[in-house]
Amino acid sequence: MEPEPELERLRAALLAVPDGRPPDPWLAEALRRVGAEPSAIGRLFAAAGRRCGRAPLPDLPHWSADDAARVLLLGALPPTELPGQVEARYREGDAAEKRAVLRALPLLPVGDAGVPLLHDAIRTNDTRLVAAALGPYADRLDQAAWRQAVLKCVFTGIPLAAVHRLDERADAELAGMLAGFADERRAAGREMPADATALLDRLSTLDRSGTPTGPGAEEA
Repeated sequence: MEPEPELERLRAALLAVPDGRPPDPWLAEALRRVGAEPSAIGRLFAAAGRRCGRAPLPDLPHWSADDAARVLLLGALPPTELPGQVEARYREGDAAEKRAVLRALPLLPVGDAGVPLLHDAIRTNDTRLVAAALGPYADRLDQAAWRQAVLKCVFTGIPLAAVHRLDERADAELAGMLAGFADERRAAGREMPADATALLDRLSTLDRSGTPTGPGAEEA
């Protein structure tokens, strides 16, 4: 996913003219103002849900209007302002604002500056934040932290489809963690989530076949 095309897709979906009516000029003006006056983003970021709505975008149903608007507001900032504003919007925001920041991270030139935000989101009990933290930017998580995050998804019932590059990064150590959790579930008379069972089966099959799995397996 290239940042600029994805940002342009979000912009087009939000600014599309619905049913022949002119688009709400609020977003276009907000984007212009953030570019010229970065400190204005705090108020505008908070207002995005009320002004743009929270419904899924018809052309991009995996995006809600407020998430998309907030991502575009961050994308409109001057590059020098991005790291500080990304941090501030996450730390000061409500859950919806935090989620938008997490979704924005892979689309912004922030390098590793957002990694602490991923760690914070994964520590929360908000499944929306945990899921958002495991998108493409989670490639920057080290393997140990990533495994723990995947296991938290299994604990909390977050579908593993939310985890970016799950099969590419899953390794023997994750398989062992899942197997231990499966044993605990069986002892308690409970079942593992179906997607976690399927992942464990895939990893077990690869292990029995002698096929290397996980990051760096090709060099092992």
